[in-house]
Amino acid sequence: MHTLACKLFSAATKTQRNAMYTTKNPATGEVHATYNTLTPEELEGAVTRSTAAFSTWRDTPVDERVSVLSRAAELARERAEELAQIATLEMGKPIQQARTEVTRLFQNILDYYAANASEFLKDQPLFPSSGDSAVVKTAPIGPVLGIMPWNFPYYQVVRFAAPNLLLGNTILIKHAANCPQSALALEKLFQDAGLPDGAYINLFARHADLESVIADPRVQGVSLTGSEKAGAAVGALAGSHLKKVVLELGGSDPFIVLDDHDLDRVVRQAVTARIGNGGQACVAAKRFIIMADTYEAFTTKFVHAMAAIVPGDPTSEGTLLGPMVSEQARREIQGIVDEAVAAGATVLAGGNAHEFSGAFMPPIVLADVKPGMRAWNEEIFGPVAVLHRVNNVDEAITLANDTIYGLAGSVWSGDHELAEKVALRLEVGMVGINATAGTEPELPFGGVKASGFGRELGEFGLNEFANKKLVRTARGHLN
Repeated sequence: MHTLACKLFSAATKTQRNAMYTTKNPATGEVHATYNTLTPEELEGAVTRSTAAFSTWRDTPVDERVSVLSRAAELARERAEELAQIATLEMGKPIQQARTEVTRLFQNILDYYAANASEFLKDQPLFPSSGDSAVVKTAPIGPVLGIMPWNFPYYQVVRFAAPNLLLGNTILIKHAANCPQSALALEKLFQDAGLPDGAYINLFARHADLESVIADPRVQGVSLTGSEKAGAAVGALAGSHLKKVVLELGGSDPFIVLDDHDLDRVVRQAVTARIGNGGQACVAAKRFIIMADTYEAFTTKFVHAMAAIVPGDPTSEGTLLGPMVSEQARREIQGIVDEAVAAGATVLAGGNAHEFSGAFMPPIVLADVKPGMRAWNEEIFGPVAVLHRVNNVDEAITLANDTIYGLAGSVWSGDHELAEKVALRLEVGMVGINATAGTEPELPFGGVKASGFGRELGEFGLNEFANKKLVRTARGHLN
């Protein structure tokens, strides 16, 4: 293994090296199920099955592949409540948000690729100066490995799996170790939808054992959603074996408010953008950058709204904020907050965080955060908002770009022309104007800088692991 990759891979996954796959309810701390990881021999067998399935799945007519995706979408509708309850159990997602993940994200992506198959896979004719006949065909490349996170156990998987299954690739999925039942439910859903044996295989694998899977010459590509350390490790390893890799990593997304236009709506959007999924989303707004003449009005409304949200039972219908994914995750975020406060930051809301037990954490709003504090530009993967007052547009843009990340951002203003100019200067892969960047099946998703490279969703996502094969026929030899 490449030396740099080995060091990073070990550092990024040290706590999981000997862990089993475990369902532990973050709301109660109760362990519900455990599963053994695969042996190296079982992993090799999975790659063999995936390769065998590719030999037939790639030649399966497109309309049959479409039927499988459509049937998977139907099963998602039928099993929405069951799937949502599993996600709530395993990572604490409030039940309404879990249902949304299944019905508005997972299911819609399957429907989208099924509906657009003929357009995405059609031949593209070219017209070279030689006069030869030339066409680019979109072909699969083989088994591809997805290394998936826990925060969206269905959506994150399907945005990788759906376009690749449509294309004719086969899927190996390594899910997060705390979401085993979500992983098993997805594998069964795709099997029940009609995928042949080996076309979609769930891997209960340790990170260290994935080294052999990535190195295997039969595996043609790797997609990872996770931390920048894990991304650097996987990217280095994949590169050393000349494998295509797509990385969707962290984000420290700016939410820039240029004026007080429609301020009540802007505040509502800001709150949702910060606490949705418990703040545990790579594209969650994390740094709120507000012009000085709007700062007080925005802050008053925003702090009031955030302080009114109390963490609750994620199985209850009205809960907006459940527990964080684990007590360890809560301690890590609290450590960032405590460090900032000790260095002079001010807590505007959520000052009683230590009164909450277990993995529960209230929304916290910080002000007076300075350079050198981790809260200044690191990714805070929890319900903590950092407010910054700026005096002009240039200062706002400089602050927004002062981070290693470049995933997404948003600009809010009644002056659309100004907002667009600001948006174009942000060093991000996605930006919203009077809207968050969000996610829809049609829109490419991905970032720049330490947020990774490559794109998912839309036609862009399908083409990441496609062979854009040129077929050229000499002039005068056409049949």
